[in-house]
Amino acid sequence: MAKPLVAIVGRPNVGKSTFFNQMAGRRIAIVEDTPGVTRDRVYADCEWQNYKFTLIDTGGIDPLSDDPLLSQMRRQAEIAIETCDVILFFVDGKTGLTADDQSVADMLRRSGKPVMLVVNKVDNVRMMDNIYEFYNLGIGDPIGVSSINLLNFGDLLEELCKFFPDPDAQEETDGAIRIAVAGKPNVGKSSLVNRLLGEDRVMVSNIAGTTRDAIDTRFTAPDGQDYVLIDTAGIRRKRAIEYQSLERFSIVRALAAIDRSDVSLLVIDATQGVTEQDSKIAGYIDEQGKAAIIVINKWDAIEKDTGTMNEFVRKVREELKFMQYAPVLFVSALTGQRVTKILEAARAAYEQASRRITTGLLNDILTDAQAALQPPATSGRRLKIFYATQQATNPPTFVFFVNDQTLMHFSYERYLEKQFRKAFGFEGTPLKFILRERTKNED
Repeated sequence: MAKPLVAIVGRPNVGKSTFFNQMAGRRIAIVEDTPGVTRDRVYADCEWQNYKFTLIDTGGIDPLSDDPLLSQMRRQAEIAIETCDVILFFVDGKTGLTADDQSVADMLRRSGKPVMLVVNKVDNVRMMDNIYEFYNLGIGDPIGVSSINLLNFGDLLEELCKFFPDPDAQEETDGAIRIAVAGKPNVGKSSLVNRLLGEDRVMVSNIAGTTRDAIDTRFTAPDGQDYVLIDTAGIRRKRAIEYQSLERFSIVRALAAIDRSDVSLLVIDATQGVTEQDSKIAGYIDEQGKAAIIVINKWDAIEKDTGTMNEFVRKVREELKFMQYAPVLFVSALTGQRVTKILEAARAAYEQASRRITTGLLNDILTDAQAALQPPATSGRRLKIFYATQQATNPPTFVFFVNDQTLMHFSYERYLEKQFRKAFGFEGTPLKFILRERTKNED
């Protein structure tokens, strides 16, 4: 299920970034007592009582300013308002109601989005009376909070979560495999989706950034397997995105699509090869533990000889060393070449990511691996792996019970991963290892 998107908006210097940093649990947004410090949108995933959502910090809205920088900041805030699910409208309880607050309130009413009015800088209960004048904004009941000392944060978050779907509600896919089609703009993602579907359900354009949001399309393949294809907005490098564009926000939607997928297709333009941004997208897919297929599109545009494909695979493996488990497919969305192989590969990767290995068989392989290569020793102490068990799937997650987890060297962990893959396959999915020191009670 996609996370709700919550935008924090308001005029400059009302404490938006301080609130954002408190929620994010780390200092992401720059906080200074100077209006206009936050120039761009910043994002953070948050959780409250099992409700998960993405918080968006925005620059202050100065409705009347002609300053180019402030105008850009205002446009960024407008984009966040346009594309979010819920708005937190921040005002300053110390300064009181201003004409700019009224202008921002008018803008929010026109958006048609749910709005919560947050009176910040109410640093103690004696200041709660300061909230009442903000009823004049006609936005609803104001909630007084203090971003500095967290006063009334619980009440605010409880009210905010009322706008979200039940966290226990599961996305209804009825056994369908969810496939996120991710990549830079203009690599042919939408064309690929249309080719897979056999019809033009997704808008296709040669203008980078046409797809603004994630689009879900459910269909049944000839083999009877149900799929949900999630076409995402292209992910671009930060510096390539103009302030006036919706693409920065589309990145959040694209990453959210990867989050809720079972398998992620990393679509790469064959005419460009693996770029820095491709590596970053691949890194995000890997970090989220998603099964993955590397799809090299526009293969029809490449002049080839007998070794071209092998050389391209070599370069892909070299650039994406952390994603050696992902199969590489060469396709053409334009001609349909090998496109049908994508669903076969995605289904196989999903099945591998969902595999469970019995504890007995797992430990047989672990014993053989340790016999072939002894665990490392550090400062005279040697790592002992007593046994292992599989904790979860998607991705396959294994817990190793050891004498001292600090003795596990990354090279030996990599060795164990290779042995597991040799024994069980797991093509198309990352593996996750968890180290746990065995207690005396477990002896």
